Amino acid sequence: MISYAEALDLFGSDDLIGIGMQADSVRRRLHPEGIVSYIIDRNINYTNFCTEYCSFCAFYRPMGHPEGYVHPKEVIFAKIQETLDLGGTGVLMQGGLHPGLKIEWYEDLLSSIKQRFPIHLHCFSAPEITNIAEVSGLSLRDTIARLRDAGLDSIPGGGAEILDDEVRHRISRLKCSTQEWVDVHRTAHQLGMRTTATMMFGCGETLEQRMNHLQIVRRIQEETGGFTAFIPWTFQRENTSLGRFVKEEATAVEYLQTLAISRIYLDNIENVQSSWVTQGLKTCQLGLRFGGNDVGSIMIEENVVSAAGAHHRASEEELRRIIRDAGFVPKQRDTLYRTYFLN
Repeated sequence: MISYAEALDLFGSDDLIGIGMQADSVRRRLHPEGIVSYIIDRNINYTNFCTEYCSFCAFYRPMGHPEGYVHPKEVIFAKIQETLDLGGTGVLMQGGLHPGLKIEWYEDLLSSIKQRFPIHLHCFSAPEITNIAEVSGLSLRDTIARLRDAGLDSIPGGGAEILDDEVRHRISRLKCSTQEWVDVHRTAHQLGMRTTATMMFGCGETLEQRMNHLQIVRRIQEETGGFTAFIPWTFQRENTSLGRFVKEEATAVEYLQTLAISRIYLDNIENVQSSWVTQGLKTCQLGLRFGGNDVGSIMIEENVVSAAGAHHRASEEELRRIIRDAGFVPKQRDTLYRTYFLN
């Protein structure tokens, strides 16, 4: 393990290759078998109505907007069936913060899915769960327990952005606080559920604020061991209001540096994902030598990041090719990072 100060010094270093080699050594220690994993799943956005108005988001629509929707169950069922038909094993289901959907709506949706499909439900970011608890008049613990009992299998790390309240107040003033994000994940871990941790960087935060984020994630993992993976990606500015103030997106060099430092500092989290969604396949492939051991999903459907201006696409064949060409063995995994597939 390196210290906070040592990690911060790495952010100030221009020795990108040296940082990458250090991250690669951590990756080899944790994954000596030389396997890089990927998943076939689908992002399902059940509603785009949202009351938070985050400045980095181009996906949401305010309540009453003609382009807003709440998908009926039949639409969601059809998307899940298509996912299974394509060899998928899970769905990542997230949506806006809807003030009219109480926990009974979510319980009915989850249980209805589980009655029909053998699929892993990785759903509802921390802001969504906080919102469900608030509109339903429930404690956070009771909310998560009821969602789990209805069929929720694990929780994604979305809504983290940068876990520093100064940044959050600037880019997502109405969204959950740092402490609320922490409370959701800590409580889920206490209830026996696994979650992921994410970071959206390049939105005008300082390097210290980026490190504050990594430190919070590391401390939760030290306490609970509940994170399956850490997934950093870069802010996409093209169609967002925040993009007027953040004039340049993070470069590929900055992405690889941040990915590598994440791998080095978060050596208590088993998996770190190299992202092609925001950076493209070539940078994602380089990321496998900068600490990444997973390339995420082929993403049968993705709406949020693409709405903000990311236009990269990838098939299973392309992901397997970039993994092999980087010198690794590609393996399909499930949401909990179990690579038991014979391919």
